[in-house]
Amino acid sequence: MSDMIKIAVDAMGGDNSPKKVIDGIILNHKSNKDIFFKIFGDEEKIVPLLQKKISKNFYEIIHTKNVVKSTDSPLEGAKRGKDTSMWLAINSVKNKEADIVVSAGNTGALLVIAKLNLKMIENIDKPALSALWPNKKNMSVVLDLGANIECSSKNLLDFSIMGASLYTSLYPDNKPNVGLLNIGSEELKGNEIIKETYKILNNKKSDNYNFDGYIEGNHLMDGNVNVIVSDGFTGNVALKTAEGTANFITEELKKAMTGSLIGKISSLLNISNLNKFKKRLDPRLYNGAIFIGLDSPVVKSHGGTDFIGFSSSLDVCNRIVKGNLIEKIKQNI
Repeated sequence: MSDMIKIAVDAMGGDNSPKKVIDGIILNHKSNKDIFFKIFGDEEKIVPLLQKKISKNFYEIIHTKNVVKSTDSPLEGAKRGKDTSMWLAINSVKNKEADIVVSAGNTGALLVIAKLNLKMIENIDKPALSALWPNKKNMSVVLDLGANIECSSKNLLDFSIMGASLYTSLYPDNKPNVGLLNIGSEELKGNEIIKETYKILNNKKSDNYNFDGYIEGNHLMDGNVNVIVSDGFTGNVALKTAEGTANFITEELKKAMTGSLIGKISSLLNISNLNKFKKRLDPRLYNGAIFIGLDSPVVKSHGGTDFIGFSSSLDVCNRIVKGNLIEKIKQNI
Protein backbone atom coordinates (compact mmCIF):
# COMPACT_ATOMS: atom_id res chain seq x y z
CA MET A 1 0.00 0.00 0.00
CA SER A 2 2.95 2.32 0.60
CA ASP A 3 3.57 2.60 -3.16
CA MET A 4 -0.07 3.36 -3.92
CA ILE A 5 -1.54 6.78 -4.54
CA LYS A 6 -3.94 7.54 -1.69
CA ILE A 7 -7.08 9.48 -2.64
CA ALA A 8 -9.33 10.83 0.13
CA VAL A 9 -12.93 10.66 -1.10
CA ASP A 10 -15.89 12.55 0.35
CA ALA A 11 -18.50 9.89 -0.43
CA MET A 12 -21.53 11.91 0.68
CA GLY A 13 -21.27 15.06 -1.47
CA GLY A 14 -23.35 15.78 -4.58
CA ASP A 15 -26.51 14.33 -6.09
CA ASN A 16 -27.24 10.61 -5.71
CA SER A 17 -24.40 10.05 -3.28
CA PRO A 18 -22.90 7.82 -2.02
CA LYS A 19 -24.04 5.52 -4.87
CA LYS A 20 -22.56 7.51 -7.74
CA VAL A 21 -19.32 8.04 -5.80
CA ILE A 22 -18.89 4.35 -4.98
CA ASP A 23 -19.87 3.30 -8.52
CA GLY A 24 -17.27 5.79 -9.80
CA ILE A 25 -14.62 4.25 -7.55
CA ILE A 26 -15.52 0.75 -8.79
CA LEU A 27 -15.31 1.87 -12.43
CA ASN A 28 -12.01 3.66 -11.88
CA HIS A 29 -10.50 0.71 -10.02
CA LYS A 30 -10.94 -1.51 -13.10
CA SER A 31 -8.16 0.38 -14.90
CA ASN A 32 -6.15 1.71 -11.92
CA LYS A 33 -4.83 -0.87 -9.48
CA ASP A 34 -2.29 1.51 -7.93
CA ILE A 35 -4.83 3.66 -6.07
CA PHE A 36 -5.93 3.26 -2.44
CA PHE A 37 -9.23 4.96 -1.61
CA LYS A 38 -9.85 6.48 1.84
CA ILE A 39 -13.64 6.78 1.78
CA PHE A 40 -15.35 9.15 4.22
CA GLY A 41 -19.08 8.79 4.86
CA ASP A 42 -21.94 6.71 6.23
CA GLU A 43 -20.62 3.16 6.50
CA GLU A 44 -24.13 1.66 6.55
CA LYS A 45 -24.82 3.13 3.11
CA ILE A 46 -21.35 2.59 1.64
CA VAL A 47 -20.63 -1.04 2.57
CA PRO A 48 -23.55 -2.63 0.62
CA LEU A 49 -22.49 -0.69 -2.50
CA LEU A 50 -18.83 -1.65 -2.23
CA GLN A 51 -18.99 -5.16 -0.80
CA LYS A 52 -17.43 -7.85 -3.03
CA LYS A 53 -16.81 -5.27 -5.78
CA ILE A 54 -13.28 -4.29 -4.73
CA SER A 55 -10.79 -6.07 -2.50
CA LYS A 56 -10.40 -4.50 0.95
CA ASN A 57 -6.70 -4.10 0.12
CA PHE A 58 -7.69 -1.10 -2.00
CA TYR A 59 -9.94 0.90 0.32
CA GLU A 60 -10.73 1.99 3.85
CA ILE A 61 -14.03 3.41 5.10
CA ILE A 62 -13.91 6.16 7.74
CA HIS A 63 -17.40 6.35 9.19
CA THR A 64 -19.35 9.55 9.77
CA LYS A 65 -23.02 10.38 9.41
CA ASN A 66 -22.47 14.14 9.34
CA VAL A 67 -22.63 15.79 5.93
CA VAL A 68 -22.26 19.28 4.46
CA LYS A 69 -25.57 19.98 2.70
CA SER A 70 -25.78 21.35 -0.83
CA THR A 71 -28.02 24.15 0.47
CA ASP A 72 -25.51 25.31 3.10
CA SER A 73 -23.73 28.60 2.65
CA PRO A 74 -19.92 28.25 2.70
CA LEU A 75 -19.78 29.33 6.35
CA GLU A 76 -22.71 27.11 7.32
CA GLY A 77 -20.93 24.16 5.75
CA ALA A 78 -17.76 24.92 7.69
CA LYS A 79 -19.70 25.37 10.94
CA ARG A 80 -21.22 21.89 10.69
CA GLY A 81 -18.09 20.75 12.46
CA LYS A 82 -14.92 18.78 12.03
CA ASP A 83 -16.68 15.41 11.72
CA THR A 84 -18.42 15.95 8.37
CA SER A 85 -17.31 13.70 5.53
CA MET A 86 -15.93 16.73 3.67
CA TRP A 87 -13.92 18.09 6.61
CA LEU A 88 -12.50 14.67 7.51
CA ALA A 89 -11.46 13.99 3.90
CA ILE A 90 -9.64 17.32 3.64
CA ASN A 91 -8.07 16.84 7.07
CA SER A 92 -6.63 13.49 5.99
CA VAL A 93 -4.66 15.31 3.28
CA LYS A 94 -3.54 17.91 5.83
CA ASN A 95 -2.24 15.09 8.07
CA LYS A 96 -0.44 13.44 5.09
CA GLU A 97 -2.67 10.36 5.35
CA ALA A 98 -3.74 10.91 1.73
CA ASP A 99 -2.10 12.51 -1.31
CA ILE A 100 -5.14 14.33 -2.67
CA VAL A 101 -8.82 14.87 -1.85
CA VAL A 102 -11.92 14.86 -4.07
CA SER A 103 -15.51 15.85 -3.34
CA ALA A 104 -18.69 16.34 -5.36
CA GLY A 105 -20.20 18.35 -2.51
CA ASN A 106 -20.94 22.02 -1.90
CA THR A 107 -18.31 24.03 -3.83
CA GLY A 108 -18.28 27.08 -1.56
CA ALA A 109 -18.00 24.97 1.59
CA LEU A 110 -15.24 22.87 0.02
CA LEU A 111 -13.18 25.97 -0.76
CA VAL A 112 -13.68 27.44 2.74
CA ILE A 113 -12.91 24.19 4.58
CA ALA A 114 -9.87 23.60 2.37
CA LYS A 115 -8.54 27.11 3.11
CA LEU A 116 -9.15 26.59 6.85
CA ASN A 117 -7.24 23.32 6.91
CA LEU A 118 -4.51 23.67 4.30
CA LYS A 119 -1.71 26.21 3.98
CA MET A 120 -1.06 28.36 0.95
CA ILE A 121 2.03 27.57 -1.12
CA GLU A 122 4.70 30.12 -0.22
CA ASN A 123 4.62 33.34 -2.32
CA ILE A 124 1.07 32.65 -3.59
CA ASP A 125 -1.55 35.09 -2.28
CA LYS A 126 -4.76 33.50 -3.55
CA PRO A 127 -5.77 30.01 -4.66
CA ALA A 128 -7.63 29.58 -7.95
CA LEU A 129 -10.25 27.21 -9.31
CA SER A 130 -9.05 25.60 -12.53
CA ALA A 131 -10.44 23.05 -14.98
CA LEU A 132 -9.70 21.23 -18.23
CA TRP A 133 -11.49 22.30 -21.43
CA PRO A 134 -11.47 20.45 -24.74
CA ASN A 135 -10.18 22.38 -27.74
CA LYS A 136 -9.59 21.66 -31.43
CA LYS A 137 -6.14 20.20 -30.78
CA ASN A 138 -6.32 18.63 -27.31
CA MET A 139 -7.07 20.23 -23.93
CA SER A 140 -6.63 23.59 -22.20
CA VAL A 141 -6.27 24.54 -18.54
CA VAL A 142 -8.52 27.48 -17.62
CA LEU A 143 -8.30 29.48 -14.38
CA ASP A 144 -9.69 31.21 -12.32
CA LEU A 145 -13.26 29.91 -12.63
CA GLY A 146 -14.85 31.70 -9.71
CA ALA A 147 -12.73 31.53 -6.56
CA ASN A 148 -11.61 35.19 -6.83
CA ILE A 149 -13.91 37.83 -8.26
CA GLU A 150 -11.25 40.55 -8.04
CA CYS A 151 -7.59 39.91 -8.86
CA SER A 152 -4.38 41.92 -8.93
CA SER A 153 -1.66 41.58 -11.56
CA LYS A 154 0.32 39.55 -8.98
CA ASN A 155 -2.62 37.12 -8.67
CA LEU A 156 -2.89 36.73 -12.45
CA LEU A 157 0.86 36.15 -12.69
CA ASP A 158 0.55 33.44 -10.00
CA PHE A 159 -2.37 31.89 -11.89
CA SER A 160 -0.24 31.78 -15.05
CA ILE A 161 2.55 29.92 -13.26
CA MET A 162 0.15 27.57 -11.46
CA GLY A 163 -1.83 26.89 -14.63
CA ALA A 164 1.34 26.11 -16.60
CA SER A 165 2.51 23.80 -13.78
CA LEU A 166 -0.85 22.02 -13.81
CA TYR A 167 -0.70 21.59 -17.58
CA THR A 168 2.81 20.11 -17.50
CA SER A 169 1.88 17.79 -14.63
CA LEU A 170 -0.95 16.42 -16.81
CA TYR A 171 0.87 16.64 -20.17
CA PRO A 172 4.60 16.37 -19.32
CA ASP A 173 5.78 16.21 -22.93
CA ASN A 174 4.38 19.63 -23.89
CA LYS A 175 5.51 23.16 -23.02
CA PRO A 176 2.32 25.21 -22.68
CA ASN A 177 1.41 28.54 -24.24
CA VAL A 178 -0.16 30.93 -21.70
CA GLY A 179 -2.75 33.53 -22.73
CA LEU A 180 -4.66 36.26 -20.86
CA LEU A 181 -8.40 36.29 -21.55
CA ASN A 182 -9.28 39.79 -22.78
CA ILE A 183 -11.73 41.79 -24.91
CA GLY A 184 -9.18 42.18 -27.72
CA SER A 185 -5.78 41.02 -28.90
CA GLU A 186 -4.14 44.46 -29.05
CA GLU A 187 -1.79 45.53 -26.24
CA LEU A 188 -3.89 48.60 -25.38
CA LYS A 189 -7.13 46.63 -24.88
CA GLY A 190 -8.45 45.71 -21.43
CA ASN A 191 -8.42 47.22 -17.94
CA GLU A 192 -5.30 48.42 -16.14
CA ILE A 193 -4.75 45.15 -14.25
CA ILE A 194 -4.85 43.09 -17.45
CA LYS A 195 -2.47 45.48 -19.21
CA GLU A 196 -0.07 45.49 -16.27
CA THR A 197 -0.11 41.68 -16.16
CA TYR A 198 0.57 41.60 -19.91
CA LYS A 199 3.70 43.71 -19.44
CA ILE A 200 4.98 41.52 -16.60
CA LEU A 201 4.42 38.26 -18.49
CA ASN A 202 5.79 39.68 -21.75
CA ASN A 203 9.02 40.70 -20.04
CA LYS A 204 9.32 37.59 -17.88
CA LYS A 205 11.44 34.78 -19.27
CA SER A 206 10.34 31.28 -18.30
CA ASP A 207 11.61 27.82 -19.15
CA ASN A 208 8.23 26.34 -18.19
CA TYR A 209 5.84 28.15 -20.54
CA ASN A 210 5.58 30.57 -23.46
CA PHE A 211 3.53 33.74 -23.13
CA ASP A 212 1.19 34.07 -26.11
CA GLY A 213 -0.36 37.46 -25.25
CA TYR A 214 -4.10 38.09 -25.14
CA ILE A 215 -6.76 35.61 -26.19
CA GLU A 216 -10.35 36.57 -27.03
CA GLY A 217 -13.41 34.52 -26.14
CA ASN A 218 -13.99 33.37 -29.73
CA HIS A 219 -10.54 31.73 -29.82
CA LEU A 220 -10.73 29.78 -26.54
CA MET A 221 -11.29 26.48 -28.35
CA ASP A 222 -8.68 26.96 -31.10
CA GLY A 223 -6.03 25.07 -29.15
CA ASN A 224 -3.20 27.50 -29.78
CA VAL A 225 -3.20 28.53 -26.11
CA ASN A 226 -2.95 25.75 -23.51
CA VAL A 227 -3.36 27.84 -20.34
CA ILE A 228 -6.06 30.53 -20.27
CA VAL A 229 -5.86 32.99 -17.37
CA SER A 230 -8.52 35.39 -16.07
CA ASP A 231 -10.07 36.71 -12.89
CA GLY A 232 -12.77 34.52 -11.34
CA PHE A 233 -15.71 36.63 -12.54
CA THR A 234 -14.68 36.60 -16.20
CA GLY A 235 -13.60 32.96 -16.06
CA ASN A 236 -16.87 31.79 -14.56
CA VAL A 237 -18.90 33.66 -17.20
CA ALA A 238 -16.74 32.06 -19.92
CA LEU A 239 -17.22 28.62 -18.36
CA LYS A 240 -21.00 28.88 -18.13
CA THR A 241 -21.19 30.30 -21.67
CA ALA A 242 -19.13 27.42 -23.04
CA GLU A 243 -21.26 24.85 -21.18
CA GLY A 244 -24.47 26.43 -22.44
CA THR A 245 -23.19 26.60 -26.01
CA ALA A 246 -22.17 22.94 -25.97
CA ASN A 247 -25.59 21.93 -24.63
CA PHE A 248 -27.34 24.08 -27.25
CA ILE A 249 -25.37 22.57 -30.15
CA THR A 250 -25.95 19.02 -28.87
CA GLU A 251 -29.70 19.55 -28.44
CA GLU A 252 -30.12 21.24 -31.82
CA LEU A 253 -28.20 18.45 -33.56
CA LYS A 254 -30.37 15.88 -31.81
CA LYS A 255 -33.52 17.66 -32.99
CA ALA A 256 -32.23 17.83 -36.56
CA MET A 257 -31.34 14.14 -36.59
CA THR A 258 -34.59 12.87 -35.06
CA GLY A 259 -37.15 15.40 -36.30
CA SER A 260 -37.84 13.80 -39.68
CA LEU A 261 -37.53 10.49 -41.50
CA ILE A 262 -34.62 11.80 -43.58
CA GLY A 263 -32.90 12.99 -40.39
CA LYS A 264 -33.32 9.57 -38.76
CA ILE A 265 -31.93 7.78 -41.82
CA SER A 266 -29.01 10.22 -41.92
CA SER A 267 -28.28 9.67 -38.24
CA LEU A 268 -28.21 5.89 -38.76
CA LEU A 269 -25.78 6.27 -41.66
CA ASN A 270 -23.54 8.54 -39.58
CA ILE A 271 -23.88 6.77 -36.23
CA SER A 272 -20.10 6.32 -35.80
CA ASN A 273 -19.31 10.00 -36.41
CA LEU A 274 -22.20 11.11 -34.22
CA ASN A 275 -20.93 8.97 -31.35
CA LYS A 276 -17.48 10.55 -31.72
CA PHE A 277 -19.08 14.01 -31.67
CA LYS A 278 -21.13 13.14 -28.59
CA LYS A 279 -18.10 11.77 -26.77
CA ARG A 280 -16.02 14.84 -27.59
CA LEU A 281 -18.62 17.13 -25.98
CA ASP A 282 -19.49 14.82 -23.07
CA PRO A 283 -18.82 16.94 -19.93
CA ARG A 284 -18.48 13.80 -17.79
CA LEU A 285 -15.17 13.01 -19.49
CA TYR A 286 -13.70 16.38 -18.45
CA ASN A 287 -15.09 16.39 -14.91
CA GLY A 288 -12.83 17.51 -12.08
CA ALA A 289 -12.00 21.13 -11.24
CA ILE A 290 -8.77 21.68 -9.31
CA PHE A 291 -8.47 24.09 -6.38
CA ILE A 292 -4.89 25.14 -6.94
CA GLY A 293 -2.49 27.18 -4.78
CA LEU A 294 -2.80 25.26 -1.52
CA ASP A 295 0.02 23.00 -0.34
CA SER A 296 -2.15 19.93 -0.99
CA PRO A 297 -4.30 19.45 -4.09
CA VAL A 298 -8.11 19.55 -3.83
CA VAL A 299 -10.34 18.33 -6.68
CA LYS A 300 -14.00 19.31 -7.06
CA SER A 301 -16.24 16.94 -8.97
CA HIS A 302 -19.44 18.40 -10.43
CA GLY A 303 -22.27 17.72 -7.97
CA GLY A 304 -24.70 16.72 -10.71
CA THR A 305 -22.45 14.29 -12.58
CA ASP A 306 -22.94 10.52 -12.59
CA PHE A 307 -20.53 7.69 -11.74
CA ILE A 308 -18.72 8.07 -15.09
CA GLY A 309 -18.06 11.73 -14.36
CA PHE A 310 -16.91 10.95 -10.84
CA SER A 311 -14.53 8.32 -12.19
CA SER A 312 -13.09 11.01 -14.48
CA SER A 313 -12.40 13.22 -11.45
CA LEU A 314 -10.50 10.31 -9.89
CA ASP A 315 -8.42 10.10 -13.08
CA VAL A 316 -7.57 13.79 -12.64
CA CYS A 317 -6.50 13.09 -9.04
CA ASN A 318 -4.30 10.22 -10.18
CA ARG A 319 -2.58 12.25 -12.91
CA ILE A 320 -2.02 15.29 -10.67
CA VAL A 321 -0.27 13.22 -7.99
CA LYS A 322 1.84 11.30 -10.53
CA GLY A 323 2.72 14.60 -12.24
CA ASN A 324 4.01 16.14 -8.97
CA LEU A 325 1.84 19.25 -9.34
CA ILE A 326 2.65 20.83 -5.96
CA GLU A 327 6.40 20.40 -6.42
CA LYS A 328 6.21 21.92 -9.91
CA ILE A 329 4.41 25.00 -8.57
CA LYS A 330 6.93 25.42 -5.73
CA GLN A 331 9.83 25.20 -8.18
CA ASN A 332 8.32 27.70 -10.63
CA ILE A 333 6.66 30.31 -8.41
